Amino acid sequence: MAKTRKRNNKKQQEDLSAKVEKTIYINRVAKVVKGGRRFNFTAMVVAGDQEGKVGVGFGKANQVPDAIRKAQEKARASMIEAPIQEGTIPHDVIGKYGATKIIFRPAAPGTGVIASSRVRTILDAAGYNNVLTKVIGSNNPHNVVRATLNALTKLESPQQYATRVGRPLEDVMKNYTVGAHIWKSQS
Repeated sequence: MAKTRKRNNKKQQEDLSAKVEKTIYINRVAKVVKGGRRFNFTAMVVAGDQEGKVGVGFGKANQVPDAIRKAQEKARASMIEAPIQEGTIPHDVIGKYGATKIIFRPAAPGTGVIASSRVRTILDAAGYNNVLTKVIGSNNPHNVVRATLNALTKLESPQQYATRVGRPLEDVMKNYTVGAHIWKSQS
């Protein structure tokens, strides 16, 4: 029975593997106790496979490496799927969390990821190459990261959209405004 558990754990480890893991934010927090201040550390880490899967984790510990390790584990476990269409997002989307609002727009090839450092890290880990973003409202790191994930969860590929509205993919692609067929006609 123990052998099966080990095999399952190895499979889970392989499923949770990520090509990119980057630390977004580290913060020192203090708790005032009778003898003085007690310091702890929080870390925010993003993990992604650069093929449309990305996750963010938050960890707290007495030491920075422990906080980062905990955040990495949580990031690998909380990965979400985001559709990539020719290196960019399939459509405009607005993500909200708390007082933060973030706007994503598709960009033509060669534009790059125009974003703040935290948003850029998440989009790079997900595998996007060309995206325009704007953060409106609070730029608190936690809120910006959660608003970014909220926007990524709202994205849907043309295939997903076609199945959701119950129309054939060819009809949907006639009115589709992102991709090489549009950018070639504009230039």
